[in-house]
Amino acid sequence: MRQIRYLCLLLALVLCLSGCGGASQTEAAPVGSIGDDSVPNAGYSSSAARFEPYQAPAFADSAFHRDLAEADGDAMIDVSAVSDGYVGVSAQSDTRLKFQVVKDETVYNYDLASDGTPSIFPLQSGDGTYRFRIMENVTESRYAERFAVSCDVALKDEFTPFIRPSDYADYSQSSLCVKKAAELAGTVSDEVGVVSEVYAYICRTVTYDTPKAENVQSGYLPDVDETMTSGKGICIDYAALAAAMLRSQGIPTKVIFGYVSPNDLYHAWNMFYTRQTGWVTVSFETKGGQWTRMDLTFVANGADDSFVGNGENYTDLYYY
Repeated sequence: MRQIRYLCLLLALVLCLSGCGGASQTEAAPVGSIGDDSVPNAGYSSSAARFEPYQAPAFADSAFHRDLAEADGDAMIDVSAVSDGYVGVSAQSDTRLKFQVVKDETVYNYDLASDGTPSIFPLQSGDGTYRFRIMENVTESRYAERFAVSCDVALKDEFTPFIRPSDYADYSQSSLCVKKAAELAGTVSDEVGVVSEVYAYICRTVTYDTPKAENVQSGYLPDVDETMTSGKGICIDYAALAAAMLRSQGIPTKVIFGYVSPNDLYHAWNMFYTRQTGWVTVSFETKGGQWTRMDLTFVANGADDSFVGNGENYTDLYYY
């Protein structure tokens, strides 16, 4: 986390050197937002005779099912919803805990609350056999397995891990950001329009929080409603808020951690998936049948689109 704090400071420096900051955030809204006649499907049906607002699918939720969890005392792992793309876990301990998700050679390690508070984590590695391990700190940085469950996973589809709440994008139907996303979605007619509106809203209302970046602690998890109401955040706050708003409207969205060159900044950003094509903004272009990169931290604070470019300067490490 010391490295994360240092790199977040580098990110802030890059933004400052680019002449960006809160004062310019309204200028960073995407080209071709709603009302721009040059953008196809910008809020109206193709017939242009009648506006047909975007219809979101049923809200995709996630939950820890205590009564269905496999348990060893107060260490519990819930695999009842793995086909929906997530696993639930809860444990209590007098020492630090971690949760490990293993599939083949891919390993994700998460901090886990020691007071029994349930956590939800995505199954981002696709179909196959997973091993879920609750790990307990035994000495210094060493952890030992306390309880584990193995499970064969067959996802309903490849997108289901990225349309639901999890610890890295935690929200519910009553969340303020979800209500705002629904409000924005009601002004446009398709998925791309929803992405545009959410993108523009976050760019317009959230600025980079340098003091927070300087003091962020290990294990920090974003609070999406707090980011929205405070109007401040660091890279993970931007990415989590965008993911919560888009996922709540049925648009698969990843929260990604990785590095951005040329300065190898450790950073968080998003990728979203859409079936539509041909719509372009200042920082992202949708292409049918593939994931599209979207980095709100840079653009919301006035940096030009060269930071995102064609994505070749991004190295993805972890998906949430």
